[in-house]
Amino acid sequence: MEVLGYFLAMVIGVTLGLFGAGGSILTLPVLYYVFGVEAELGTAYSLFIVGTTALAGAIPNMKRKTINYKAAIVFSIPSLITVYLTRAYLLNLIPDNLGTIGSRAIDKNLALLILFSIIMILAAISMIRNRKTPERSEGVDERYNYPMIFTEGAVVGVVTGLVGAGGGFLIIPALVLFAKLPMRIAVGTSLLIIAIKSLVGFLGDVQSGQPLEWGFLAIFTSLTIAGILLGGYLSKFLPAQKLKGAFGWFVLAMGLLILFEELILHI
Repeated sequence: MEVLGYFLAMVIGVTLGLFGAGGSILTLPVLYYVFGVEAELGTAYSLFIVGTTALAGAIPNMKRKTINYKAAIVFSIPSLITVYLTRAYLLNLIPDNLGTIGSRAIDKNLALLILFSIIMILAAISMIRNRKTPERSEGVDERYNYPMIFTEGAVVGVVTGLVGAGGGFLIIPALVLFAKLPMRIAVGTSLLIIAIKSLVGFLGDVQSGQPLEWGFLAIFTSLTIAGILLGGYLSKFLPAQKLKGAFGWFVLAMGLLILFEELILHI
């Protein structure tokens, strides 16, 4: 199972490199179902893995000048605040016992898995319908809808803090629609935003004293970094937009499978 898990770690990186979003949505399921990491701790691991991997993917975009730093700062400010507060304080306020469904007790770990599966389904729908996101040409002037950017930035920060996903499927459309960025600039900028807010959220876990296996994190993250670099290279030759739809259907199936596994089979 470990071999499969480490292979999937590379797949996560490849999908991030190809699409700029979506790959991190697989991190928690791989940690939970393949490596047996509890959901709450898995979200902390996911923040570190996704943040470090996204940073590795953002560096080539910095060199290619396909990152809009102003948009990254504007979006990151509310995200940083909410992701840090969520990891350092809000997560600890969620009670361990949240009631029952049938004969199944709902604890914090199960609640996080259910929330995560819902996020997976929403992410999948976003990827499947991605072709409907309007493209912006390079010549269009930047016009920032600050209220919408700040609102979505705050929401993405909470989502990232709760489930450990990067939220690129929300960030990229927001940058295109509310900051008027061309798609390729939005993808590069998204990776930088994901890196910053995920790593800041992880600091909240370090502060709260989460037990961390640094050796395991180093191996898993090294493979996802190798994957994102490979994905960035493959994106020059593969039809990323067409592949994104197929990947969206896969993520949708995974999200529904988790819901079925946790809410139906175990009741």
